[in-house]
Amino acid sequence: MAHQGDGDLPRYAAIGERLIEEFDGVHASETVSRCVSAARYGAEEVTGSAPPDLVERIARRHLEVLAVVAAEKRRQARRSSLDNAP
Repeated sequence: MAHQGDGDLPRYAAIGERLIEEFDGVHASETVSRCVSAARYGAEEVTGSAPPDLVERIARRHLEVLAVVAAEKRRQARRSSLDNAP
């Protein structure tokens, strides 16, 4: 099924490439690609369009939040393992 803006796919690919580089070592490229796709379709659903600058801002924010949550989980896991030390 074609979606509005499918002709802009190269522009969205460029967003993915920038964010993959920006979040290298933080998120897998597949995670970044899924966030870009979700941001695109979410923007289309809410506003009726998905301008690349909006898609990039949404995807970047999602990736930042995911990174904070992952860091907090790692921090809590380290604390839990220290609490169980003999």
